[in-house]
Amino acid sequence: MNHEGVAVKDLTIRFGRTTAIDQLSFSLTAGTSVALIGRNGAGKSTTLRVLAGVLPPNAGEVMINGINIVKDPIAARFEVGYCPDVGGLIPRATLWEHLELSATIRGMDASWQERAQELLVAFDLTDAADRITAEFSHGMSRRSAVILAALHQPKVLLLDEPFDGVDPLGVDATMDVIAQAEASGSTVIVSTHLLPLAVAACSRALVLANGHITSDGPTSELAGLEGEQVYRRLLT
Repeated sequence: MNHEGVAVKDLTIRFGRTTAIDQLSFSLTAGTSVALIGRNGAGKSTTLRVLAGVLPPNAGEVMINGINIVKDPIAARFEVGYCPDVGGLIPRATLWEHLELSATIRGMDASWQERAQELLVAFDLTDAADRITAEFSHGMSRRSAVILAALHQPKVLLLDEPFDGVDPLGVDATMDVIAQAEASGSTVIVSTHLLPLAVAACSRALVLANGHITSDGPTSELAGLEGEQVYRRLLT
């Protein structure tokens, strides 16, 4: 497997005697947005942690823009922007310090500041930029995590539950980030248990249940009341 985008083959993750992901395989080309949806415990966050290089797989192969994430994890991580489902922020650091640190680590030029300011405006966090993140509400922390993931305009954008506890303005801003990333040729994966937002945000949906893909198709097939009924049948 060697192509622009994300390719996963026979991915297996075990925690002790529990198999969280069982020989999972899928492929996403560049310029694609996909929703990873399913019940809590289906394996969505575990899959994204592997793709982000946070969790090593027990078996299988994962390629990020042609880079093997096991053989060259540092190079693979530089291709990725990752919003984890929880945490990810340094409590005693300000949001601006987070942005500055991210830009420095990734070797971004001075234009990062303009990009950061644009994102802060879009997510209504300009006034909070100089506050320590320990003071943030859950919704502010979620919005901040999306900004940090998107700052460097990564080739692979991984958003884990970005809509959780976020107000409508934050939802709209996140939708814009997803659309812009997809339009620029990035691969976007959004993990969420909120079906209507998954349908609105992405063009393709992978439904996970018990560490397996039970459906792979356009999100339009899961739209509306009929789509919700289809989705519920796929969760078992």
